[in-house]
Amino acid sequence: MEVRPPAPQSYLCRALGPFPRVFAAGAVAADSENQKLSSSVPEPDYLESGWDRLRDLFVKDEQQRTSKELENIYKAAVSAGIIGWAYGGIPAFIHAKQHYVEQSQAEIYHNRFDAVQSAHRAATRGFIRYGWRWSWRTTVFVTIFNTVNTSLNVYRNKNALSHFVIAGGKTFLFLCFSVFSNMVWEIFKDL
Repeated sequence: MEVRPPAPQSYLCRALGPFPRVFAAGAVAADSENQKLSSSVPEPDYLESGWDRLRDLFVKDEQQRTSKELENIYKAAVSAGIIGWAYGGIPAFIHAKQHYVEQSQAEIYHNRFDAVQSAHRAATRGFIRYGWRWSWRTTVFVTIFNTVNTSLNVYRNKNALSHFVIAGGKTFLFLCFSVFSNMVWEIFKDL
């Protein structure tokens, strides 16, 4: 028969006296019972690599659903497109309308409605043209950033500041390419 140690006499132990105590011999016996049970239960597979986790990010599951992270990338891309379109389109709408009114002083219109409709059509063309330019650029910018950041987080299985820095560097390269292509467009559009 096992001999229990004497009860401790400290204030803390007396305060916690009504709570059950676990002794080392009892823990060893319980541990051996857990080992018998754990041999029949398969262990989860935690030995997957970063490439396996990355593949799972972009592959649909059994119910043909995309991963939560990929859905967040899609949502961010759509939101960036809408915000970019508004950011580029609204000032262009106002500017195109003012420019049309200033430049069309000598035109003859059949009535006031026709004049307002022509100005509004010019403003809408400006909204679509410049809104589209801002929309696709912000969409690509946000999509590249989020894809690189999420891929690094999934691959390394942790969130780190360096992932944001690397994703920012990749999007900076896109920004440089975008500015360069815009400069080339401005040079050759009049040829």
